[in-house]
Amino acid sequence: MNPRVSVLLPVYNAAGTLPAALRSVCWQSVPDWELVLVDDGSLDESLSIARAEAARDPRIRVLARPHQGLVASLQAGLAECRAELVARMDADDVSHPHRLARQLEFLEAHPEISVVGCRVRIFPFRTRTEGMARYESWLNSLVEPEELARDLLVESPLVHPSVVFRRSEILEVGGYLQSRGPEDYDLWLRLHERGARFGKVGEVLFYWRDAPDRVTRTDPRCGRDRFREMKLDFLMRTRLGQERPLLLWGAGPNGKALARELAARGRPARAFVDSHPGRRGQQIAGIPVLGPEQVPPPGEVLVLLTPGHPRARAQIRGFLGALGHCEGLDFVSLA
Repeated sequence: MNPRVSVLLPVYNAAGTLPAALRSVCWQSVPDWELVLVDDGSLDESLSIARAEAARDPRIRVLARPHQGLVASLQAGLAECRAELVARMDADDVSHPHRLARQLEFLEAHPEISVVGCRVRIFPFRTRTEGMARYESWLNSLVEPEELARDLLVESPLVHPSVVFRRSEILEVGGYLQSRGPEDYDLWLRLHERGARFGKVGEVLFYWRDAPDRVTRTDPRCGRDRFREMKLDFLMRTRLGQERPLLLWGAGPNGKALARELAARGRPARAFVDSHPGRRGQQIAGIPVLGPEQVPPPGEVLVLLTPGHPRARAQIRGFLGALGHCEGLDFVSLA
């Protein structure tokens, strides 16, 4: 008989943190789980630790593979998961004892949701940077499916190792694929394009370790430029294929980089929109700058919002909404 949930945990050289991660799975209040641990050719004691734990708990299965990278490990592990519901987990993070229970209850109560996350806490707290604190606050502010969809092109609104998803729906879009950017963000975009909905349990159920050598800090695929390319790939398949002229709200670094990329793709922006009075009527990189009051009526243009601060985005959303512009149709938030 298949377990209620499969936990998919890839491991590479994580001997220092793996025991705590495994304990947090073993202490789950839901007992009917299996753990599929994929060792990606670790050079430290990770595989020995995993096998010793598997000898003590038959719910743990260890798949030892030559080193091929995270995407290959995830895809191989996904093929081994026996449950329809799959929980992600990483070897340096910790799950709350009720994490699986809360997320399984959520998915069972909401069959329309494909992927459910939860609120997270970044640790160690004493070394958490101001930037990561802001990021945590932004992540935890997004709970409802509409909020997650709205901000999907700002940044990933789901912490990958904190989610539980429906295995069949992930396989329908090809599972984990090598892409120009992070494998999880690529997956969320493909799911969203197919009409999948995301949800989040409004409790802190996952403790996300921040370390200097974390993949999101060291892998070039996680850089700002790669995220921007992935967002534009998605928009070119969906929104940017339309003939409406483009306006870029914000002429700062994000806006300028986006303007260059759009021009390279043959969809140059008609104008920047900027509230700074000194920029109105000027040109930046050969593109005219309009004031907010010069934005055309709904239906005439597509506005791409580039400010990185949530407060600035909220103000612009409010301004455009008051003019009758519909988010997702007349404007899209990027960062």
